[in-house]
Amino acid sequence: MRIDTIEEITMRTYPTSRSIEQIVNEILEKEGHRSNDADDMGGDTTWEITEVTARNNRYTGPMSELTQSITRKIYTKQYISAPRFDDIHAVSSVLCEEVIDTGINMDQSIAAKFLQRWLNVYNNQQTLYPDLVVDGHIGIATVSSLKAFLKHRGIEGELVL
Repeated sequence: MRIDTIEEITMRTYPTSRSIEQIVNEILEKEGHRSNDADDMGGDTTWEITEVTARNNRYTGPMSELTQSITRKIYTKQYISAPRFDDIHAVSSVLCEEVIDTGINMDQSIAAKFLQRWLNVYNNQQTLYPDLVVDGHIGIATVSSLKAFLKHRGIEGELVL
């Protein structure tokens, strides 16, 4: 009986690298079109964009008419560019996809804090880079630490995080 190497297993299970546009399109497919459940704290929601978020992004029309095009712009601006998750995408699109999804579902700062904590935990007692301040903001230190971590761990590092 043949035993697969870790490299063979990793290549079979490794997620496909995707563009930010592809990630946003998948989010739209997953989230569905519309919800206005009285028991949902988000209230009137279209494409998983709440009315409050839509208004904060200068959408003034009825939520039932919020288009995918406008929604894509909101997702990209608020959930990717503003928290600087596009900087993470430039280093690892696979990891960025998880960070974006967590940011949409839990909050962007929580997603950033998760990443910063993970990087600190896997830092081998600060042998790869100085531990990060877990502040929920993606900046030069977080991106540099991510690069150092992935240089050290390679593809496996993306799967671990």
